[in-house]
This record gives sequence, structure tokens and C-alpha cells, in this order.
Amino acid sequence: MTAKLSVSIGQYSDKGRKAKNQDCHGSLIPKTSLLALKGIAITMADGISSSNTSHIASETAVKTFLDDYYCTSEAWTVKSSVERVMTSINSWLYSQTMSGEGRYDKDKGYVSTFSALILKNRSAHLFHVGDTRIYRLSKHGLEQLTNDHRLWVNEGTSESKSYLSRALGIEQQCSFDHQTITLSKGDVFIICTDGIYDFLPSENMINTIKQHSDDLHKAAVSLVKQAYDLGSDDNLSVQVVRVNELAEENQVNLIKQVEQLEVPPVLEARTEFDGYLILRSLHANSRSRVYLAQDKITGKQVVIKAPASDIEQDAEHLERFLLEEWVARRINNAHVLKADLAERPRNFIYTVFEYIEGQTLAQWALDNPNPSLEVVRGFIEQIAKGLNAFHKMDMLHQDIRPENIILDSSGTLKIIDFGSVSIAGLEETRNDSPATYLLGTALYSAPEYFLGEQGNIQSELFSLAVITYYLLVGTYPYDAQVARTKTLSEQRKLKYKSLLSDDREIPSWVDDAIYKAANPLPDRRQYDLFEFVHDLRSPNKEFINKTRPPLIERNPVAVWQGISFGLALIILYLLKP
Repeated sequence: MTAKLSVSIGQYSDKGRKAKNQDCHGSLIPKTSLLALKGIAITMADGISSSNTSHIASETAVKTFLDDYYCTSEAWTVKSSVERVMTSINSWLYSQTMSGEGRYDKDKGYVSTFSALILKNRSAHLFHVGDTRIYRLSKHGLEQLTNDHRLWVNEGTSESKSYLSRALGIEQQCSFDHQTITLSKGDVFIICTDGIYDFLPSENMINTIKQHSDDLHKAAVSLVKQAYDLGSDDNLSVQVVRVNELAEENQVNLIKQVEQLEVPPVLEARTEFDGYLILRSLHANSRSRVYLAQDKITGKQVVIKAPASDIEQDAEHLERFLLEEWVARRINNAHVLKADLAERPRNFIYTVFEYIEGQTLAQWALDNPNPSLEVVRGFIEQIAKGLNAFHKMDMLHQDIRPENIILDSSGTLKIIDFGSVSIAGLEETRNDSPATYLLGTALYSAPEYFLGEQGNIQSELFSLAVITYYLLVGTYPYDAQVARTKTLSEQRKLKYKSLLSDDREIPSWVDDAIYKAANPLPDRRQYDLFEFVHDLRSPNKEFINKTRPPLIERNPVAVWQGISFGLALIILYLLKP
């Protein structure tokens, strides 16, 4: 049997003498092939004491990292995967840290230190920002592997103080330390916060771990207790990790090959491919090829999407394809196509999705040119729920259209094709300018994209409104005029074609709701998707106030009574002596 990487982990955290524990730690040992492909992750975060929300920052950093790291592509190296995940986490924390005035709010600082240890095959990958520490205890003794990102003031005096010079959530872009070291069997790693190492001598750490070598949890508890007894006035958290077995060399070589995967060739029906049997081709264009396949182990039908060979030398498009896989794995929603996580090593770059038996919404619209308003409402509500799953992850789909929505046999709609998805945390840290070319489809893209602006939720709302319009009447609210407008002045002149007609039973307030959502100016649209969904079912206050007749028409008697009463008061006032 091939030897696999095996470790023992003990971890413990306590609030100590503080009222609240702002530390957070976590670890994950995969049970599938991800153990070899992605490794074992151990993480520690420590929120800053000056903020009453930093415990949220530390918890978010740890939990999000453990979720997102294992969703990244196997074709990425550990460093590439962690870099993207940490960048995304930092972006979210920074956006929460900034107050409404766009400045740092120390009382609401979503700031945290963060250290991650990834053990993969025969290597340890260390990622670090802040002042949590990672040590290694080996036959050579106890070695501190990380450097504290602290800025000292009045060092060496009784008034000396230190401040974090780097941490997650402080700056829009966060740089972190990274190093890779070779593992040896029996290596012990210790990750701890300053509540431990500021008070506990190295000898105590070494002796305690040796004393409890058969139970690392007891070792962790003992280290916390000792630091507390020695006067620690901070939260106390520690993780102890021992390497029991290393992966065999032949497995390491295989993983190195996986990190340098190639684009697969064009696949024909009945071809065996990485444990799948190709059944037929479903779709092909200049960017990708999509196949229906059967998993030879489970017998389940799946969809395999591979980048086209034409983009093999196009680093930007290939990177976008790999990001698409990350997106697919991160989102779990009934109205979004589900990715099928790999259970075995792969030899090429591709993504596996669930197979949906059904038709595109575009085909359904052709087959049903006169749908009922209620059916369309139901479809739009489903699409909105799917899009909202992207938005909750700080993502924009950016190419939502009937061709990218599948209707299955049970009537459930699922959003597909993540090739144009924008991930906020990564877009904000690009050193170059955002792409000026249109990622989505012109007929459904919001006007702001044609001005070279980046999209937002209101941009997705515009696309959803155009889909609503198209399903109801088979045409578009501005035809193809939006794509021809290159200035804000031209966009202001766009004329919306009303849905109202003697041939259609569509209430005027529904037409008004679609008109508002499809307004060329983003700030005039509804606030979010579900406000639009609500407006499709019930007239909003704005429409009611706009269409309500004057009071004199609704109740002329009351108006004249009011006028008469007012005149009477004036006459009485004038007759006063």
C-alpha cells in the first residue's frame, strides 16, 4: 500500500483573563484524493483587542480559508491557491473595516492576524501575516519559523508599546510571508498566539510536548494552563501538529505533474478519459469544449468542460478557466449548476459538473412564445435566488442570459457557465486596469459596461429585467441600441419600449417595474434583485403615488368641505373686533 501523509493534531483555545475570546483556530485533514492534491491545512487567527468585531474577523478568516482553499483548482500550486484565497478574505475584511465615510474605524476594525500551515506530501508551506507564530520542534531543537509583524514604539523603555504593522483587514492589499520547508518524519509544529509565547519559555513548550507525546490535545491544554499561571493576560490559543508518516516519493512526483496539467485534446465519443467514458459532445466554441460523460466508477452521468486547445498559450484565458472551477466549487445553491469534486487525481485541466436533463431557457422561450405572467414571475424568482448566491460570495455572474440557464424536468432553473464571473476580492487587487472588453453578451449587458465601467448588483438586475422582458414578448426593451451607446449622454436618450399593448394582458405596474430595473442609469434601478421580484408581484409605492388621481377627483365632497371650513375660519378672523 502506498504510504500517505499522516499527522496527529492537538489544539486548544481559552479566553483567559479577557471577557471574550477573539482567537480562532481550525484544521482540516481531507479523506479523499484532496489529501494528496491539496494537503492538510492548519490555521490560526487572532483578532485585535481594540475592536469589538475582531472576533468575527478571526472566525471568518479561519472558516473561509478552510472552505475556499479546498475549492481551488488542483492545477494551482499551494502558493497560487492560498494567495487567491487570502486576497479574497482580506478584501472582504477591509471592506467591513472601513466605515461609511470611507475611513478606518478602530472600534469596528475587522482586523486579524493569520497563520496557515499547509502540509502536502513531503513539504510544509507556511503563510503568515501578523504576530501569531509558527515553530518547528525537531531533533535540532525549537525553531521560530515566522517573523512578527510588529512595530515597536519607545522600545527598551518602560513605556514601550507594539502595534501590528501588518494584518488581514488593515489595508486594501495585504502582503504575507511565505516559505516552504522539507518535512521529516517526527517533525512537530506549534502554532500559537502572543498570549502563549509572550509568557511561556521555550523549555516549557519542549518539555510539555515530550511529556504528552501520546496525546497532543493534553499537550495543548497544558500549554494554555501554564501560560495562564505565568500571568498571561490575553486570549490563549495553541495548535500542536506532529508528522507521523510521509508520502512516498512516487506519489510526490505524481502531484508535481498535476500542478503542471495540460489542456486535453479534442475528445470523441466512446473515448476513455481520466476514469470517464465520453458519450458525446454537447457544445464547443473558441474558449471551451463541453462533453457528456459517464463516470466509470459510479456510473453517474456528468458534464465535463475543458478549455479549448486554442487558449493553451493564452495565460489570461486559461487563468479565467481555472477561476471558473473555483467559482463552481464555492457555490452550493439549488439554482446554480453544481460542481463535482474530484475523487481521484487528474491528468488534464477540466471541470466536472452535474448533468441536468432539460433544455435552456432560450429554447423554452422559443417553444413558449406566449407564456403566462405567473410562469415568468416564477422563473425570475428562481434566477434571482441563483444570482443572489453569487452576490453573497462577492461575485457577479456578468453573463446571465437565457442560453446560460437550464430548465430541468422538475421545473427548476439552474444558472450555468461561470467563465465571465467577477470575484470582487481578486478584481480589487489587480495591478493592471480591469478588462475593457465585454465578458457578457451585448443584448443582456447593462449600459455601464459599454462605458468601460465595472459592474455591480444593479448591473445584474438590468440583465434580469431584460430576460423578463424577453420571456414576456420575445424582444428587447431597447433592441440592440444599448451596445451602440458609448457615452452617458447617449444612454440617457435611450427610449424604453413599453410592454403595454391591447394584445397582452400585462398590468401597467409590471411594465413599470421592468422599466425601472432596465433603466440605463444604475442608480435609478431597484436596490436589489428581490425588490424587483417583489415589484413584479405587487405595485410599489412609487408607482401607486405616481398613478394615484388627485384628491379632488377621488373625493370632491371632502375637498370642498375642507375649503369651506378654511374660508369660514378666515371670515371669523376678519370679523373679530
